[in-house]
Formats: sequence, structure tokens, C-alpha cells
Amino acid sequence: CKRFRGFLWQVLMNTKMETSDLRWTNHPADDPQWDEVSGLDDESNSVRTYEICTPDSPSSYWLRTRWIPRRAATTIYVEIRFSMMECSGLNRRHCKETFNLYYYQSDSDEATPTHPSWMENPYTKVSTVAADHLRRIGGDRRSNVKLLRLDQLRGAGLYLAFQTQGACMALLSVRVFYRKCPTLHRAFASFPETIPHSLVEQAQGVCVENAVTPPGEQSRPPTMLCGEDGQWVGQPTSSCACRPGYEFEMLMLMLTLCLPAACPSGQFKAASGPGGCGPCPANSNTLIPGSAYCPCRPGYHRADSDPPHTACTRPPSAPRSIVSQINDTSVTLEWSEPLERGGRGDLTYTGLVASCSPCDDSVLYRPAQRGLTHRRVVVWGLRPHTKYTFTIQSMNGVSALSQSEPASDRVNVTTSRDVPAPVSGLRRVAASETSLSLEWNVPVLQNQYQILDYQLRYSPKVYKHTQTHTHTHTHTHTHTGAGQYQVQVRARSQAGYGSFSAESSFNTLPDGTILLSQKFYLSPEKVYIDPFTYEDPNEAVREFAKEIEASFVKIEEVIGAGEFGEVCRGRLRVPGRKENYVAIKTLKGGYTEKQRRDFLSEASIMGQFQHPNIIHLEGVITTSCPVMILTEFMENGALDSFLRMNDGQFTTIQLVGMLRGIAAGMKYLADMSFVHRDLAARNILVNSNLVCKVSDFGLSRFLTENSSDPTYTSSLGGKIPIRWTAPEAIAYRKFTSASDAWSYGIVMWEVMSYGERPYWDMSNQDVINAIEQDYRLPPPPDCPSSLHALMLDCWQKERANRPRFCDVVASLDRLIRNPVSLKVTHQDGPSPSQPLLDQRVPPPLSACGSVSEWLRAIKMERYEQSFLQAGFTSLDVVSQINTEDLLRVGVTLAGHQKKILSSIQTLRIHKAPPTLLY
Repeated sequence: CKRFRGFLWQVLMNTKMETSDLRWTNHPADDPQWDEVSGLDDESNSVRTYEICTPDSPSSYWLRTRWIPRRAATTIYVEIRFSMMECSGLNRRHCKETFNLYYYQSDSDEATPTHPSWMENPYTKVSTVAADHLRRIGGDRRSNVKLLRLDQLRGAGLYLAFQTQGACMALLSVRVFYRKCPTLHRAFASFPETIPHSLVEQAQGVCVENAVTPPGEQSRPPTMLCGEDGQWVGQPTSSCACRPGYEFEMLMLMLTLCLPAACPSGQFKAASGPGGCGPCPANSNTLIPGSAYCPCRPGYHRADSDPPHTACTRPPSAPRSIVSQINDTSVTLEWSEPLERGGRGDLTYTGLVASCSPCDDSVLYRPAQRGLTHRRVVVWGLRPHTKYTFTIQSMNGVSALSQSEPASDRVNVTTSRDVPAPVSGLRRVAASETSLSLEWNVPVLQNQYQILDYQLRYSPKVYKHTQTHTHTHTHTHTHTGAGQYQVQVRARSQAGYGSFSAESSFNTLPDGTILLSQKFYLSPEKVYIDPFTYEDPNEAVREFAKEIEASFVKIEEVIGAGEFGEVCRGRLRVPGRKENYVAIKTLKGGYTEKQRRDFLSEASIMGQFQHPNIIHLEGVITTSCPVMILTEFMENGALDSFLRMNDGQFTTIQLVGMLRGIAAGMKYLADMSFVHRDLAARNILVNSNLVCKVSDFGLSRFLTENSSDPTYTSSLGGKIPIRWTAPEAIAYRKFTSASDAWSYGIVMWEVMSYGERPYWDMSNQDVINAIEQDYRLPPPPDCPSSLHALMLDCWQKERANRPRFCDVVASLDRLIRNPVSLKVTHQDGPSPSQPLLDQRVPPPLSACGSVSEWLRAIKMERYEQSFLQAGFTSLDVVSQINTEDLLRVGVTLAGHQKKILSSIQTLRIHKAPPTLLY
């Protein structure tokens, strides 16, 4: 912090103080023009500067700073010291005497050489900066200083970006700072250093020592306005006064003190106003005159909710006489009250599993594990034949303030042996081409219970999922399919299920059919199994996801944030395998057991899929912290942002190829009876070979009302992405493969529009209303009619009329085999069957009032300066532009050329004589 002329400044960045390389980012990377050099400032001090001189080129050259944390400031200032060459002395056609300042907000240091895109959106333009003093060749070295303001900031930090298009200049220094109001004492109130936030937000202070707000104003602490210029404004909104028995002293007419003159040692007075001092409560004392409260003696405490006149208390002693009652795989624990409650009435208890062998995290408590007010708890979900040690802790309102562990007592429990022992002796009796017969030994029971039935669990060796079936009163089973099977069996009595037997492998003869005894038929096809149907969701993780040792993984950088924590890029090196890049989702610390299960459920889902257009699960790390999910690394990231960065750079066949891959992945999921629910371009990942893969499985089911993502809107108790969701799913929560087909139609539109937001700036409610009125999205520019027709099929109101994904794949294959069919596009202008279309399509050139307005309307504003410098300053001149003119202006991307010429063609049609329209 620095104070200057009565102002208090907090500097966030100052290049004038840097002596080493600044390491800012140049764009384009293959043609860097900003050079970092050492130079001398006006005071002959050595500084790091950036210089650029491109008067022969109208191209844009960018320079971006490192990430600048903004701390708590919502308004910051940027002071730029620079020098600029005069264009008249350079005699160059494209020379300019200005540069642009942009900024980009983010919550972390996430920028890369290609992200964010080097254009005004996503960057925010601050100003076009012009020089007050221009340098001439051989002239003086007078510099310019500009102070720019950025307000209404929200992210944790930001980047600054400088853009030039033909300037010859040097950035001598850049200082970023915000203003603060200094510490202030006024009217018996003290205000800390304060960062201004808005014109109406008041800074909160406190009364000075020995001063309080008068009776009736206790709920109104003193407040005062900290102006945006870092100056305090006016007087405090509520007054403070010396408490009774104290007198004031004024220093410098501003700083006021209240001097003690009452309440001797051992007494206190908790409030202002009438009344005298009183003795300190039990277990407390004070040696300081004029005290408002009495501190507790060692070993005693007051809870935050305790008023100062209450006695100090201490934690309770341990609960007594824990009694356990075993009921198969559950235990009822009861105990007696502690001998010493600590002088409080808010006694509660907590039950813990101190140790067990073996054990897992499936233990549940009823009514609860913590905060128990009654001396009884039932613990269930225990393993049979297992020894547990339970600890009961007694706690009260000051236990958390104590330095020692809560007092506790413990009891050892061994769960019942009444459930059947594991099945043994699993063996093959017979096998043929059509059947496999198995039998096993009947488990011996230690009680009067009988075996009720058996549960058979098996999986074909080629597959990774399991099928489970229950059979009664028999221990001989015939089951099916040619090939090798992994089989497990467990028995059930009145006491519950025993443990599954160890896995055993059995073979049928070749060409076997799918047949099970008792006329039970199975499908040989792989079917998705919802991990939430498992009694223990951790079992699903173990079954479908491979556990990877943490030492095999090396995290290299954070590349984003997910629903449960950070997303990183790293390397996976498993002994005996080639090292490869992986994407790593981590579970942030402080998670609950439910959050851990929800996080790992995605791995349980993903691990069941094996398809070239489905993101591949490498494995999970659950035995160490942090918990991780590892998937293949997709170099080009999410499809929507990838398309926006490469607007207009792909052929139609390439785009259709991407759509075909997505459809193939969705066909695979539909065949497995899996419904995605959140199919959108943001949930499609792209690798370096432009292969698109479906990702983000199951996360949409966990979105809650507290989700901050504006994409997901509340509907019937949950969050759903309105713009991508079928009407029946919005209205009735009916999610099927048909609703996924509707979402696929929206993805098609996103791809053909290069990542445009569906329904543009319409509100979610407007989208719902429009769909109800049979409005459908129009074709994007240059979209083949056949593709838009397929989109409209996906958006049929009746879900039964929508194509299946196998039909979508077949349709796209036909189009790819017949590329000529992709050249037929819709005619320009709104379709009469789309009454809302004219409200959303960008206006043609004829509807705009200036060249700048027209370029902004078609989202080509990045070329505004180039057009104006080339002399295209009126719409009449623009209407005569051809492809050669666009190349001269600097429009080199084919997609951008096509979009601009299409808009100009619309103007020519409107200006043509009437006879030419027919």
C-alpha cells in the first residue's frame, strides 16, 4: 500500500519495479511482433519495456499480461506510460497512432497461447488509446501517460491485453492499482482501511474502545460511505458514545477516546445505560478496570451463543456403561449419562467406528451419527462375522473450544454369525453347446435358520458388467452362452445374505444359446447398469473402474474446473505400458460421503462403455487423496469453444464427419439403454484428429437448486439445460433416447453455426413458449438443407416421430457418400413457416445505418478498423466489395468471407430494379 496526496493506493502490478523478463504472451505466436527489451525511463532507471513497429501491416498484434489477482477490488485503475511514433514521418500506408486496451476476467490463471480467443469477445474492450505527444524521428523522447478505469469486476483476477494494427510504439510501464479509504477515527467510531465497492454500499465500523451505540441502536453499527476516489464521505450514519462511567477526550478534533473511570477489577458491566457493575460470573474473573465481560478461567469456556453474563462451563465427562445388542448385521448401542455435564444443558452424543477388520464405508446410523440427544443409536450395514469397536463421545456447546479430544467410552462388538457362511465348492456338473450346469455345497448354519434362496452373479469374460439372478431352494443351475463366464453365488437366510463366493471361471461349448434353467432367458447384448441400484455404490466402482496407483500419475497443470473440483492435465505411466497424457478430475477436500459417491458414480458409468466416440476411462484413484477420475486426454477441449475459435475454417464434409461421430457414440449409448440427459456441444470433447467423443455422464443428475451455472434452469425440483432439452423432459421429466435425439438436433445446429448459442439471447422462458408455438431454429448460414431437415426431424413434438440414433447415423452416412447433396442450401431470408425468425436473424446490410453497425450486426466487428482504413466508409461503397477486396482488407478466413459477401448480396437484391426480382 502507498499513500500519495491523501489517497491510499494498493498496487496489483507495476512493471516499473520489474528487473527480470515480464514473460507476457504474444499473438500470433508464429509471428511475434512485440519485443521485450531493457530500457531507461524518464529518471534513467532500468526498466523492462515492450516495443512494436508494424506500419506496413494492418494485421492485429496482441500482447497479454500475466494473470493479475484483483483481491477484493471491484474498480481498478490502469496507468499506461508509452511513447508513439508520428505516422507522417514514417510515410507508411497502414500506420496508426492508437492502440486498444482489453481485459479478460477469470477465477484462475487459465490462459494459454490459444485461450481465450484473440478477439473482442471474449475480451472486453476498455478504450482506444491515442497519444497526446507523438515522437518524430530524431525528436525528443517525450512519453504519454494514460489512466484508465475498469469497474464492475467480478472474477478473482484478470488479464490485460494490448492490440495494435500498424502502430509504431513502446510500452514503457504499466501500473495496475485500486484505491482504498484509509483508517479513520471519527465521532467515537473507528473505520478500517476500506476498498470502495459501489456508490451505495456503506463501510461498517466499530465504536472505539469503551464506547458503544446508545440504547435502541445496538443493531445499527456505525457505517460510513467510502467513495470510489478513496475518500471518506460525510459522517457516520449512527453515533457511538462513551459507555456509562467513562469520559471522552478529543484529540485533533477527530480522534476521540473514552477513558476508564468505573468497574474495578473483579467486576464488569456488559451494557451501556443505567445500572451498575456486578461481580464476574462463576469460573471467570477480570483484572482490568472498566471491563464489559469477564474472561473464563483456564479449562472453562463460553460458547459463541453464550451472553457475557453467563457462567463459564467446560466439556462433559465420558458417557458411561455402553451396552450393545447384536441383531445379525446391525447393532443397537445404549449408554448412561456422563457423571459431569460441564454445567450446561446442551449435551449431545456422537457415535464412531473406531476400528474394524475388514470394514468399508457402508456403515449407517439411525437416527443419526452426530448430534444425538437420546442415549440410543442403531448401527446397520455391518459385515457379518466382523469385529467392530464403537466409540461414543459426549459433547456440549464448548467441546469445540477445548484443546483436548471429547470424552468418550468404547465397546467391542462382533457381528452375528447367523447369516449364511460363504458358499464353497462351486463346480461344473455338465456343459453342452446350449447349457452350463453348476452346483455347490450347502452352507452350514449355526442356528435354527434355513436357507431361503441363492443369488447367482455372473459375467461373460468378454464383458465387464454383471447379471444377477435369484433362484429358490436349489443348488443346481443351468446358464448360458458360448464362451467363458465368471460366476459367484451367495445364500440368504432369515438373517440376511451371506458373502459372495470367490469368482470361479467356467466354459460352455462353442455355439451355445442363451438359456437358463427354470425357463429364464438372458440377452447376450451388453446392457448399462445404473450404479445407484447397488446396495453399496462403492462395489460398482470396484466392478467397473480400474484402480490405479497414485505413483503412476503426474499432474502437470490445471486446465479447468468441474462440478466437484479441479480438472487437470497429467501423464499416466503404468509399468509395461507407454506413457500417455490423461485428463484428471479431482474431488476437492472437505467432501461428504455422498459427494464422494456421486463423484465416483461417473466412473462407474463411464467404465461400462467401450466405443471410439465415447470418452475412455483410464481408471480411478480412491485409496489416497485427492480422489481422482482419469480419462483419455482430448487436446482440443470442448466442441463448442473449439468451433468458436476456428469459426469458418472447416469444410461442410468435416463438420458432418464430426456430427457422424457424435451420432455413432449416442447410438452405442442408446443400444445400451443409457440416457445421457445433457447432450450438448459443451459436453463433446475433440481430440487432435478432430474425433468427437461424448463425455460428462451422469453429472446432470446431481445439479441442485444451488447450482450457479446459468445454462441449467430450475424445473420441477431440479436443474435442466432448457435450450437443449426436449419439451416432455422439461414439462414432465421424461428423459429417454428420444429426448436425447432432440438434444442431438440442437448439437447439429451448434456445429453448423460454429458454436453459436442456441436461440441467441432469448430467455429460457421465451424458448419454452416459442417451442410450444411450434417455432424451431432456422438453418445456420450456408447450412445444407438436408442437415436442417434432419434437425427438424429431431425436433418433432411427438417423441415417437423422432429418428432413432441408428437412423441418424445411416442418414449422415448417405450424405457423406453423396457430397453433392450437401451443396443445396436454404434461400436467404426468413422462412414464412418460421414467424419468429425475423426477430433473431442478424439484419442485412440494407437494414444498418453505418459500416460499423453492419459489421457488429453480423459479428465481424473485428474488421471494423481495417474496413475504415481501406476507405470502405459508406454502405454504398461496401456493397461493391468482392473477394479480392476482402483479401486486401485482411479477411482471409473462407467462412468470414462467405458471411460478409452473403450479407452484401442481400443488399444487392434489395437495391435491384423490380424486374430483376422475378
